[in-house]
Amino acid sequence: MFLTLWLALFLPPCLAVHLTYYVEERKHVGTYIGDIAADKQLLDGISLLDNDLVTFSLLRMSKFSIVSLFNVSKTGKLYTSQNIDAESLCKYNTECSRILHVAVHKDETFVDVLKIKVFIQDINDNTPEFPVRQVNLTFSEGDRKGMSHSLPNAIDKDVGIENSQISYEFQKRLDTPFTLSVSKRVDGTAKLEIVLAVELDREVKDSYSLQVIAKDGGFPPKQSTLNVKITVTDVNDNPPVFLKNEYHVFIENTNLRNKPVIILSAKDLDIHENGQVLYYFSSQTSEATRSYFKLNKHTGEIFQREKLPSGHKELFQLYVEAKDGGNPPLTHLAMVLINITNQQNNAPIIDVNFVSGLRENTLSISENIKVGAFIAFVKVTDNDIGPNGRVNCDLQHDHFQLQNLDFKEYKVTLKKPVDREIKDHYEISISCQDKGLPPLRTKRKFSVQITDVNDVKPRFTKENFRFLVYENEKSNFPVGFINATDEDLGDGGQLTFFFLQNKNRILPFQITDTGFILTSQPLDREQQEIYKFEVFVRDNGRPSLNSTSNVIVEVVDENDNAPYFTFPSINPFSLDIHYHPQSKNDITVLKASDRDSPRNAFLKYEITGGNDKQLFLINPYTGMLSFSRAVYQNDAGSYDLKAVVKDSGTPVLSATTTLSLTLSVSNKTSLSAQSRKSGNYIPLYLVAVITFAAMIVLVVILVSMIACIIRYKNGRRVQRATPIDQSNPERSEIYHLVSQSNNLVSASRSTNDTSGRCTPTIESRSLYNSADTNSLKIATIARRLPAPSQIEGDGSNSTLNIPY
Repeated sequence: MFLTLWLALFLPPCLAVHLTYYVEERKHVGTYIGDIAADKQLLDGISLLDNDLVTFSLLRMSKFSIVSLFNVSKTGKLYTSQNIDAESLCKYNTECSRILHVAVHKDETFVDVLKIKVFIQDINDNTPEFPVRQVNLTFSEGDRKGMSHSLPNAIDKDVGIENSQISYEFQKRLDTPFTLSVSKRVDGTAKLEIVLAVELDREVKDSYSLQVIAKDGGFPPKQSTLNVKITVTDVNDNPPVFLKNEYHVFIENTNLRNKPVIILSAKDLDIHENGQVLYYFSSQTSEATRSYFKLNKHTGEIFQREKLPSGHKELFQLYVEAKDGGNPPLTHLAMVLINITNQQNNAPIIDVNFVSGLRENTLSISENIKVGAFIAFVKVTDNDIGPNGRVNCDLQHDHFQLQNLDFKEYKVTLKKPVDREIKDHYEISISCQDKGLPPLRTKRKFSVQITDVNDVKPRFTKENFRFLVYENEKSNFPVGFINATDEDLGDGGQLTFFFLQNKNRILPFQITDTGFILTSQPLDREQQEIYKFEVFVRDNGRPSLNSTSNVIVEVVDENDNAPYFTFPSINPFSLDIHYHPQSKNDITVLKASDRDSPRNAFLKYEITGGNDKQLFLINPYTGMLSFSRAVYQNDAGSYDLKAVVKDSGTPVLSATTTLSLTLSVSNKTSLSAQSRKSGNYIPLYLVAVITFAAMIVLVVILVSMIACIIRYKNGRRVQRATPIDQSNPERSEIYHLVSQSNNLVSASRSTNDTSGRCTPTIESRSLYNSADTNSLKIATIARRLPAPSQIEGDGSNSTLNIPY
């Protein structure tokens, strides 16, 4: 309400022009002219929230409207809508302008109607042109100094004062006895003459060739040239002369075709052909004027062609040129002003413009519109003269009224509140009557439709929507449906969905107006697995209401990426291996990767070729390549192992690589598996172990003997001997083997016949690896052993092999 009152006070009705703009002709369609809202300062003092409620539109004022030349945007910016040609719109050497009526709207009402004057600035787009390229003149050798002959004027179609002003120059040669004279005639054009400066002598020279240059006042100027050929002889030297330079005529618009409006007469003192005068309309007489009047070139009579239409202009300017029959002809120009007195009485014409029209004669307003709202603009046209053109208008209605704005301009406003539930439409009739005798009346009827107000926001059925979609699906694949509801009717209940996107982020999805989310391109889970964004829904009501909801789209992985080896990174890969008895079984670790999700990227390794001797083994889960058995000297050589890694997807994808292994074996290694089984073969490391164990046993025996002697001396009475159980000649022995990742690191032995004796438990300390105890594995092996004298046993039971 504050905005409406403020604009109403700021823009009172006025006959004066509110704003003036300038635009050059022939500008491109859509050329910006000015910002009406900013230049008129309409939005100063209005909050930013109310700025969008103020809109502008260009009004059409009847069939003579020139609205089609211009266009006004809703925000008040004025543009051209056509390629404007000043020459076709305006007269020569006159101010070229047009008046526009621009309506200012607020919501569904007119706030005011502004008068905008647009000056069309002429550009220098036409070159002055002579009607002919060459003129032939004759001078008598008996002519005195100052004798002159007329030349045809150049015509410049531009209408601007500077661009249409033509100056003339004479390209004078040293031997030319002529000068160029330029003077103004009654119509503002130049009278161009060649003047004799020196007496002529035909016997010396009988012809001259000259050039006259016509140059306009534009920047840069344009020019053309007239070739003048002068023949020295006797010529016609008296032009025709009108009795007056200007004639005024008053006529009625009665269309009497047989009665001349005026008879013009020009006198010429010459005789014969040089004294015969013909009459023509000058080039300065517009084509529109010629369409209503005709000229008899022999008698000088001007006739009215046809009756002028109602509302046409009342003053016509005709320029008549009298031309004699000489060679070259001499001319004289007169201006005829014809005033039309209109005695007819025509009924007024009513034009109504709506803020929001449903159809040609139907206006729609909302039920919450304020009393006093400006809902329609009325323009009355009656171009009759006197009382016949004075008009009074009236509107009789309970809810609407007609208020005067300007001369023959009115506004329709709301007088009482409307309620759509009580009545949803009204019929309005505007009556206008002139003061002629008899008075003529015109009625214009239209309907007012009452509409509901959009007051309910759309609502999503969920606060968050979550969808799953497989990667690699083609574009336009359905992802899910966003559901929202709106209880309003009509446009207020019609919903449109959008994505709220960041300018720096482009979503690979699209959403239809009905809420279906589709892919706009195939998705790649390896690039992005989860998309989070907001969906914006708005209704089509005015003002539009909206809501937002969160959407999460999870991209489901497909097995679309084959695994690949990261080590070795080249194929084939060469590796030299030197084996000696103390070597470990592990050779190297094959590594591979897969860009798919863990479900499809669970990798397994295997050897597919080159392992005929079954010498190598690969851990299917870790990729560890190791020896699968003992290595012998006859295993030395080259091996091309074919390794493959496979994922766990469907279908299974794989990658292969080739390991070119060169195996060299130390001489300390067994020649073959057969020689290792022979009893004559004792490995060196076993000899060292036995030697070391024997030394430990010897030390233990010595320590035990010393302890026994001391005990025997100090405690003979407490010394007791435990008899040996002869019933069980065999003794049980338990070996505790402690291993770490299949490598034997310690062994211990205990026997059941040492109880109560001074013989301690014998432990082997060879090849102990101080590793993390958490990774140790303990295995217990039980067996029956013979008498102690047979402790060495055979090699297969007593020898500890340390694998690679």
